[in-house]
Amino acid sequence: MGFKAGQLFVNLPVNDLQASINFFTALGFEFNLQYTDENATCLIINDNTFAMLLTKEFFKTFVSKEIADTSSHTEVIMAFSASSRAEVDELVHKALAAGGKKYNDPVEHGFMYSWSFQDIDGHLWETMYMEEGTAENA
Repeated sequence: MGFKAGQLFVNLPVNDLQASINFFTALGFEFNLQYTDENATCLIINDNTFAMLLTKEFFKTFVSKEIADTSSHTEVIMAFSASSRAEVDELVHKALAAGGKKYNDPVEHGFMYSWSFQDIDGHLWETMYMEEGTAENA
C-alpha cells in the first residue's frame, strides 16, 4: 500500500492578512487561532485540509524562488467538493460579494458541476459537486 498523508497544509502568500481573513470569513470558513499571528493564519477547509495564509514577507522566508504574480500566472488551483449544485453557486456568489473575482462561467458535465473564483490575492479556487457514485465511473 502506498503513502497516504494525514493532513494537507497548502501555504499561500497574501497581500493583506486581515483582508484575507475577512474574505474567507465572509465565505463561511473558520480559522485555527492556535496557528494565527501577525504573519499567518490557518484557514480550516475541513478536518484534514488547511490553507496557511502567510504575509508575503513571511512566505519569502520559506522559499528562495520568486512568488508567482497571480495577476498573470497561475501557481495552483485549490479545488474542493460541495454537497450540491446550489452550494457551489452559493459559495461563488459569497466570494464575489466579498471582493473576489469571477474566474469562469459555471461548468456543467452532467454528473459534475463546477464553478471557479479568484480570491482577493488572485489565487484560484474551484468548488464542484459530483453526483454520488459517479467518481469511480469518471
